[in-house]
Amino acid sequence: MHEVLHEQLMSMARHVRDPQNNAPPSGIEPRRLAVYRRLFFGNVESLLAGCFPVIRASLGPQRWQTLVETFFADYRCQTPLFTEISGEFVSFLEEGGADELELPAWLPELAHYEWVEAALLLSGSGEQDHDPAGNLLDGVPVLSNLAWPLAYQWPVSEISPNFMPQDIPGQPTLLLARRGVDKKVHFSRLAPLAHALLVSLQQRDCSGREHLQTLAEAIGVDSEAILPQGIALLENLRAQGVVPGTRI
Repeated sequence: MHEVLHEQLMSMARHVRDPQNNAPPSGIEPRRLAVYRRLFFGNVESLLAGCFPVIRASLGPQRWQTLVETFFADYRCQTPLFTEISGEFVSFLEEGGADELELPAWLPELAHYEWVEAALLLSGSGEQDHDPAGNLLDGVPVLSNLAWPLAYQWPVSEISPNFMPQDIPGQPTLLLARRGVDKKVHFSRLAPLAHALLVSLQQRDCSGREHLQTLAEAIGVDSEAILPQGIALLENLRAQGVVPGTRI
């Protein structure tokens, strides 16, 4: 009995996800199955439309509908949480799940960019213990858990229905996404040095001086040459709450 019920439920789930390629389960009216289909798919489509408004507007109704239908039918989410479906949609695109649809090459990066806002808004991460008045040069600067340095090949912050690039620009788009004390997510452009410093803070636990020395070596200049600029940058990041202080 258990096996029969399980197969009936799986048959229904397969049909609701992809009615074109899966026969309906026996004993259920087509009208009822259509209601289930509209309910489940409609909820997912509505959530994704809210999280990815630029993608939806740029693709247009038909291509957007086809994209969401493909995700709904083919992708196996790794989380039962409804609030994390947008992250699963990003993974679906990054893993090539929509490649056969011949959509724009910038789509996975734009999806990640749009997802970041929702992810930061919903993040429950708190800040690690730190000294807000610590010496950022000799101490170990702490990067806020709510500040994410981002790098994209495509100009994701500019893409819209009126601007859909065909070629990758010569320079990457470097951004900082952070959730402020106003509980809103703010995006700002980053210069290459600022982005490199934030990524270094994200990846390594060492003094501010060591971070700057490593960056100086990477660009082939004497560390003393970028020290004043580096100190000023660290202090500016502290004032914004991006680097709240130094590790205790």
